[in-house]
Amino acid sequence: MLAVLVMLTGLAATVPLLTRLLGRDAGYPLAAGYLAGCALLASRLPMVLDGGTIAVSARWLPDLDIAFALRMDGLAMVFGLLVLGVGALIMGYCPRYLTPDSRWTGLYTLLTLFTAAMLGLIFAADLLLLFLFWELTTVCSFFLIGLASPAAARPATRALLVTAGGGLALLAAVVVLIVTQGTSDLTTILAYPQRLLSSPAAWVVGALLIVAAFTKSAQFPFHFWLPSAMVAITPVSAYLHAATMVKAGIYLLIRFSPVYAAEVAWTVVLVLGGLGTALLGAFLALRQHDLKALLAYSTVSQLGLLVAVIGVGTPAALAAAILHTVAHALFKATLFMLVGIIDREAGSRDIRELSGLRRVMPVTATLTSLAAMSMAGLPPLLGFVSKEAIFEALIKTGIDPWLTPTAEILAVSASVLTFAYGARIVHQTFAGPTRQPDLYEPAWSFLAPAAVAALLSVVLGPAAALLGPLIDQATEDARPGGEAPYVAFWHGFTPGLWLSVLTVTLGLLLFIARDRVERVVQSVRLAPPGAQLFDHGYAGLLRIGRLVGEPSRYSSPAAHLFRPVLALVLLGAVGVHGLAALPAWPAGRTGTGDWPVLVLLAVALGGIVLVRSALAAIGLLGLVGLLVATWFLLAGAPDVALTLMLVEVLTAVVGMLVLRRLPARLPGARFQPVSAFAGALAIGAGVVAAAATIGLTGRRELSVAGDYFLRNAEPATGGSNVVNVILVDFRALDTLGEAAVLTAVALGLVGLFRVGGDRTGPDRGRPGGAGAHAGASEVVASSRPSRSGAIPPDLVLWFAHRLLAPVMLIVSAYLFLRGHDEPGGGFIAALVAGIAMGLGQLAAAGARLPLLGRLRPRVPIAAGLLLCLAVGLQPIAAGAPMLTPQYSPNLWLFGFSLTPVTIFDVGVYLMVLGLIAAAMSRLGAVDIVPADDGAVPAGDDAAAADHGATAADDGAAAADDGAAAAGSGARPAAGEVPGR
Repeated sequence: MLAVLVMLTGLAATVPLLTRLLGRDAGYPLAAGYLAGCALLASRLPMVLDGGTIAVSARWLPDLDIAFALRMDGLAMVFGLLVLGVGALIMGYCPRYLTPDSRWTGLYTLLTLFTAAMLGLIFAADLLLLFLFWELTTVCSFFLIGLASPAAARPATRALLVTAGGGLALLAAVVVLIVTQGTSDLTTILAYPQRLLSSPAAWVVGALLIVAAFTKSAQFPFHFWLPSAMVAITPVSAYLHAATMVKAGIYLLIRFSPVYAAEVAWTVVLVLGGLGTALLGAFLALRQHDLKALLAYSTVSQLGLLVAVIGVGTPAALAAAILHTVAHALFKATLFMLVGIIDREAGSRDIRELSGLRRVMPVTATLTSLAAMSMAGLPPLLGFVSKEAIFEALIKTGIDPWLTPTAEILAVSASVLTFAYGARIVHQTFAGPTRQPDLYEPAWSFLAPAAVAALLSVVLGPAAALLGPLIDQATEDARPGGEAPYVAFWHGFTPGLWLSVLTVTLGLLLFIARDRVERVVQSVRLAPPGAQLFDHGYAGLLRIGRLVGEPSRYSSPAAHLFRPVLALVLLGAVGVHGLAALPAWPAGRTGTGDWPVLVLLAVALGGIVLVRSALAAIGLLGLVGLLVATWFLLAGAPDVALTLMLVEVLTAVVGMLVLRRLPARLPGARFQPVSAFAGALAIGAGVVAAAATIGLTGRRELSVAGDYFLRNAEPATGGSNVVNVILVDFRALDTLGEAAVLTAVALGLVGLFRVGGDRTGPDRGRPGGAGAHAGASEVVASSRPSRSGAIPPDLVLWFAHRLLAPVMLIVSAYLFLRGHDEPGGGFIAALVAGIAMGLGQLAAAGARLPLLGRLRPRVPIAAGLLLCLAVGLQPIAAGAPMLTPQYSPNLWLFGFSLTPVTIFDVGVYLMVLGLIAAAMSRLGAVDIVPADDGAVPAGDDAAAADHGATAADDGAAAADDGAAAAGSGARPAAGEVPGR
């Protein structure tokens, strides 16, 4: 299991290289990797069939008794082989489906990570791990759906919000289970169902699990997100519907079936909810003319049938559910891939525009017919065997007498409609006169993946007994103690067989009367589509949020500061009366040098308020920072003082970059009553803050934590600089979190390059590149680099930079190396390098930047984050918690000791340097000037077109309950444009 997950992660990492070398044909080696994963799992099949399990576990969060635990039994084996097997077919289908201009790298990477997330969910033996992989499938599906085109943004968001809402329900269930059961181990919880059922929270957990499964598996009333997700390109749709994502809810319900199967409420909700969804999905499928939309509603219907039979909960029912999961994966993957081929060759998915394709595409017609027969439950296909097993299971619900006939009627009705729309797919697409005689059969390399899946449905129907041992073992693992029925093609003249005969008979009658049925079905007036209702609710929620946030929508900083500053003053007023007597102030805490610093601070702050020169204001602001740094130094905090001093210098450099675009003088302000109020409020806030500092700090001796760090820092880590040791050893997780925040800020600044322009970026000066979009009223004027040897704009700054930058970089390295023992470290060292970079930006001022100024932010950001994560995860291999301090004093460089923590500090250094590089590039790259009259920024036409496409898609989605693309006969999304 672990080898397969590691292999898939490695494949995802190699996708950029594979696509660079092979282009869209990178799908073939990826398919081979999937087949290798199947072989790895199948190698453990004998052990699993003997009732054994394979388990892997490592300590993850020891304080919470949570482990990174994986476990594979028969049920996990079935789902794992499906995920990898169907995934191999999809990867083999992609190279011939994708057009040369498709986005191969993103698609292949996301599909591979999606597979890994789904396998992690299936193998997870810890509740928290299961939830983590559950959410990863949600995130991956969001990006996969949204990859299609800008018009896919809304359907992708719809899918994300619905399934993420179910994820919150699962998280709540996980929390309640851990609290009430005292463990997060899934195997332990399922092994003692009575312990959970005797808990008052049992039904809360059950309800939350149902909500989570219903959202993920598109059950009513959450069904609408799945058809609208058909804007995704066909390989994504095929994989999402056949073997992943929607099957996660099915897997969850089967796993918890041993706990709740005997409970009437669980059975009634699942049986009636599932069969209601099956009937609704089949009816809506019969109304569709777009083949992908039809198949999407078909998936909703088939999933409903699976949920219903899982609700029965008997061993026979679970065996039928597992068998039909296999059958559904095969025929649905086949149908989606073949619909993609038809769309690619004929240029349409609208069955009203397709006719007689059997004459020009006979192989495609045959394979589609086989898959449709399996979906309709016709012999000798595997779908016939699984459908008969479902009918048999629903006959024996074992609950109130009224439920059995109700379940039979609903299941047969849904299956009759399934037969009708399956026959409709085949007849209207392949029968009749040929309207496009110039079409021809695609290459076998294009047809092969669909052919493999279709032929497996044919072979495994009569040979269903071959699946028997695995289905039996999966049923035993899902419902211990029960005996699953024998899986075979022929069981004699059973009630399930007669229900299958009845289904086929009624389905044939509907097909014969298809014209009249079409008129009746289309004339039925339905309630507003679920997608439309969801969009209205979503828009209403946004309006409420806008109203709530309206008081904060001011451009003036004063308006934002008013409420927190006023709250601070009021809090101080309340605190004066609420606080008890404070301890006496310890003697000797005030030094002789404190008072001069305080006086200078007051003068500098007064100057900031009064001056109107922007340069003077920035200078005084820097002076305030330096005075505070001096105060820290007097108090014995050299690390904090050094950090603050460097931040102030860097702030001054940034201020100089900003001043190049601002007037030299600040706007004057007339004295108004509000100014007096603001001044009084500021003074009051200062008094409260000072009083709180005097009253609440410095009145106690060294804390227990402080004493611990002082005594144990050097023995535990080998570092004598306690501040740095705390940051990178004892509380490295906090530092990693803060660094991740810096990374997010830096990536945001990198994203702004595309709006404001990036003088150093690769797209500078190219049409449509970075700097092409500056808004409707501005464009970015490129600053051409000066030729080699040209005179720089400011000789003094240029000379200072050439003289000081190398020295500053040496100082940066020195401060970094000494950080574990003396004031310094990664953060401080990065600030010094950042100041050198900023000085280069000031010196260049439009000329070619120095080498350090041309640093691309993404490189140090990514490298730094990966280094920190690598150091953090390394202790897990030794069985220790993440980021456990590891001291190895054997490596020395220039007299400084190097440990694994040094590598962590390198990561912090790189991330901080990347943030500074992003800020410097954004602020110092180009000047922004007014656009010429009538000028339209590059990309606006495309944006307008995308907007129109989105509107068209939304309208079609609303009219068709969020169904595929832009309505009947719509052109495919980006990446699936027809072409040979």
